[in-house]
Amino acid sequence: MLSRSSFTSLVVGVFAVYVAHTCWVMYGIVYTRPCPEAAAAGGGAAGCVWPYLARRPKLQLSVYTTTRSNIGAESNIDLVLNVEDFDIESKFERTVNVSVPKKTRNNGTLYAYIFLHHAGILPWHDGKQVHIVSPLTTYMVPKPEEINLLTGESATQQIEAEKQTNTLDEPVSHWRSRLTLNIMAEDFVFDGSSLPADVHRYMKMVQLGKTVHYLPILFIDQLSNRVKDLMVINRSTTQLPLTVSYDKISLGKLRFWIHMQDAVYSLQQFGFSEKDADEVKGIFVDTNLYFLALTFFVAAFHLLFDFLAFKNDISFWKKKRSMIGMSTKAVLWRCFSTVVIFLFLLDEQTSLLVLIPAGIGAVIELWKVKKALKMTIKWQGLRPRIQFGTYNDSEKKTEEYDTQAMKYLSYLLYPLCIGGAGYSLMNVKYKSWYSWLINSFVNGVYAFGFLFMLPQLFVNYKMKSVAHLPWKAFTYKAFNTFIDDIFAFIITMPTSHRLACFRDDVVFLVYLYQRWLYPVDKSRVNEYGESYEEKPKKKAHRE
Repeated sequence: MLSRSSFTSLVVGVFAVYVAHTCWVMYGIVYTRPCPEAAAAGGGAAGCVWPYLARRPKLQLSVYTTTRSNIGAESNIDLVLNVEDFDIESKFERTVNVSVPKKTRNNGTLYAYIFLHHAGILPWHDGKQVHIVSPLTTYMVPKPEEINLLTGESATQQIEAEKQTNTLDEPVSHWRSRLTLNIMAEDFVFDGSSLPADVHRYMKMVQLGKTVHYLPILFIDQLSNRVKDLMVINRSTTQLPLTVSYDKISLGKLRFWIHMQDAVYSLQQFGFSEKDADEVKGIFVDTNLYFLALTFFVAAFHLLFDFLAFKNDISFWKKKRSMIGMSTKAVLWRCFSTVVIFLFLLDEQTSLLVLIPAGIGAVIELWKVKKALKMTIKWQGLRPRIQFGTYNDSEKKTEEYDTQAMKYLSYLLYPLCIGGAGYSLMNVKYKSWYSWLINSFVNGVYAFGFLFMLPQLFVNYKMKSVAHLPWKAFTYKAFNTFIDDIFAFIITMPTSHRLACFRDDVVFLVYLYQRWLYPVDKSRVNEYGESYEEKPKKKAHRE
C-alpha cells in the first residue's frame, strides 16, 4: 500500500509528465516542418507543395447567402458583399444588411458561402477558386425575461408570460451577427509526404507544370461567434446586420485555432450547451496567444492544487476526533455559503468550468458538517434517526469563544444582509422569487461572508494557537486563491463571484499573520491526543 507521501509524489510526477507531453504536442501544432528539398532545388522540387499566393494573383472576395447547404450554380443565392482588388495583407471590417428569407424566419437555416476567386471571373467559372460554407443561424433556448417582483404584471402581461414559459425550453433560431474570415498569408512550402492532417482538409491543390501548388487556405473563425452577438430571429424580421471582418493568419495560429475549434465541437457533442461552449471560446478569443499559454499552465497548476487541497482536507477531517480550537459555526457557515454559491451559479447558468468544482466543494463541506457536529445516522427500518455526539470540557470552551464571536458579528451582519435583500427587491429585476432569494443569499455570502471566517480567527486569538488548523490544505487553497485571481479576469462569471476571489486573499493573509504570531508549541497536545515530543518515545518503545 502506498504511503501518503509516495501517493502525492506519484500525483505530482504524473502531473509533470502531463505538462511536458502537452508542451510537446503544442510545439508540434505551432511548428510545422518545411519541405527539406525546397531550399536545395528552388522551385523545382517535385516532393514539395508550393503556395499559389507566391504568384501574387489578383483576387476577389465574394460572400453569398442561401437557404441551401449545397449550391451548383448561380441560382437562389444573394450577393451580400463583394471586395474587388482584394488585398490579403490588409484587414477590414464591414457591416452589411442581409435579407432574411421566409424559410429562415420560420426556424430555418441560412448559410453563407465565401468565395475567394480571380478578379473579374464569377466563382463558379473559376477553376482555381476556393470557398467555405458557414451557417449564419444557430438554435438556442432564449434567456428568460426578468421582471420587477414588487410591481407585478397586468393580466395581459401574465397571459403573454404564460405563453412564453410554455415555449421557454424550446430552442429558437438565432442570428450570428459576426462572420470572421482568415487567410493563411505565409509563403510556406509544405512537404508533400507529411502534410499536417489538420490543415490538409482546408487545402485545395492544383498541378501547375511539374509542381503542385496549394490554393489560398480560407478559414472561418468559429471561436469568434459568441453568445453575446446572437440575435433572436422573429417572424417579422426581414433584414439583419452582418459584420464581416477579415485578417490574415499565420500557419502556427491557424493550426492551433483548428484544434481549438475541434475541441469546442467535441465538448458540444458531449452535451455542453451553446453557453458552456461560449465560456471556453472566451478563453481563447479574448486573450492573446502568450497569455493563453500562461493560462494553460495556470489552469494545470490550479487542477493539481485543487486535487491536493481536497485530498489533504478530506484526510484532515477523516482523522479528526475532537473540535478543540475549531469553530463549529465557521464550518456550518462555510457549508451554507458553499451550497448557496453552487445554487446561485446553477441559477445563473454559469460555465461548467466553475460549476463542477463548486458542486464538489459543496459535497465535501456537507460531509465536514457531519464530522463537526459528530452526527451519526442510524436506520430504524426505512426511517433514519440522527444522533449528535457530546462535547468535552475543552470543546465546550471553544464553543463559548465561538458563540461570543458570533454574537458580536450578528450586530453587524444581519442588518446588512436584510437591508441588501430589501434594496435589491425594490430596484433589481429577477426571473422569479426563487432567483431573488438565491441572489439575496449569495450577495450576503459574497459581500459579508468573509465576516463568518472571523469566528475562527477569534478562537485562534483566544487560544493563542493555530496548531489545530489543516495547514497543508490551507496552503494548497491559498495557491488556488491567487490562481483564482488570475482566472477572475479570464473566465466569464458573475461580478460578485469575481470580487469574492480577492476577498479570500485578505482572510488568508490574516491567517498567515496568526501563524507567525502563534508559533506551534512542540509540547502541546494536538487534537489527536499526541504531541511532537512524544513521537520519539513511541518509536523507542516499539524497538
